[in-house]
Amino acid sequence: MTTVDTRAVDTRAVDTRAVHAGRDDLAALGVHVPPIDLSTTNPLSSVEHGGDAYETLATGGPLPPGSSAVYQRLWNPTVARFETALADLEGTAEAVAFASGMAALTATLLAATRDGSRHVVAVRPLYGGTDHVLATGLLGTEVTWAPPHEVAAAVRADTALVIVETPANPTLDLVDIAVLARAAGDVPLLVDNTVATPVLQRPARHGAALVLHSATKSIGGHGDVLAGVVACDTEWATRLRQVRALTGAVLHPLGGYLLHRGLQTLPVRVRAQQAGAEKLAAWLTGHPAVARVHHPSLHDPAGLVGRQMSGPGSLLAFEVRGGAPAACAVADACRLITHAVSLGGVDTLIQHPASLTHRPVQGEAKPAAGLLRLSVGLEDPEDLRADLEQALDRVAC
Repeated sequence: MTTVDTRAVDTRAVDTRAVHAGRDDLAALGVHVPPIDLSTTNPLSSVEHGGDAYETLATGGPLPPGSSAVYQRLWNPTVARFETALADLEGTAEAVAFASGMAALTATLLAATRDGSRHVVAVRPLYGGTDHVLATGLLGTEVTWAPPHEVAAAVRADTALVIVETPANPTLDLVDIAVLARAAGDVPLLVDNTVATPVLQRPARHGAALVLHSATKSIGGHGDVLAGVVACDTEWATRLRQVRALTGAVLHPLGGYLLHRGLQTLPVRVRAQQAGAEKLAAWLTGHPAVARVHHPSLHDPAGLVGRQMSGPGSLLAFEVRGGAPAACAVADACRLITHAVSLGGVDTLIQHPASLTHRPVQGEAKPAAGLLRLSVGLEDPEDLRADLEQALDRVAC
């Protein structure tokens, strides 16, 4: 199953689309910046028209032309602008935004399993929250963990979804999406594209049915908005909007505005951060306190960078000799680099996944005890290198 929107092919570069997507009607409105509509409720022209609009929106349909938006939980024009823009960048028919990345994942699991099929096949490593919700079965799902080459064998008659994250968080493992989509067969493939962003990778082109983002990360890009979004075809969008309307996992209009604004600089930010990450990854390989560096610029056995991805990305990880005590000491010793979770922002962040984001992950899937994740920001790479050097030298001594 693919979600590529074949109705119209936009040949403009991603940089151009990022600036202009979702803004086609601004000139007619007489404004240069998209407006923010904060209304929680909307006036109705009549009981009949209001009732019809309510039913359409509550069941996941689009806003009927000329109808009232009724209520913010059902539809909001500011959020819809962001959704239109994100779908444009991912090359899908539609996108549906949520209050967080986990809300987006939850809605997708609920939408996928609503017909009774509860089985999910998942490829590790995944973001810790995704791994946790699948492992606990909190949403009534049953999970089979499988490496990419065993996905076809793991799929059952009651499999509702196949889930993968590539590049994976936190080890940056790469998975061939087209191969995995073929292995999934008729089962929809969900690809978490948070790390790559649509600037570097568009999974729908390779057969993904659903493309998920924690928009809190690179799409927002400034650490000031919490959100999630799923790019997909119209059928899936209808399902997801219904779940969102009924569960209330809506994105606030101000968040939608900030995300839409963030898309304008996304290509510039991603490429600059990526350049810094490549320099730091190369330098880290030579430091005596570092046992291993994880970054697609250094390890890409299937040749996916340049074929599936246009670049290796801005997230990297490295393993410190001495295990968890040494790794934690390095994180604590950073002065310029912020010790914090999250990724994709303009400032560089470092964290110890095994203790934080991936703490609930069990068994062999848990990140290495000495592994640190580094989300490279927009600082000068030399300043970041100097900070890492002084922190690592303390451990190496």
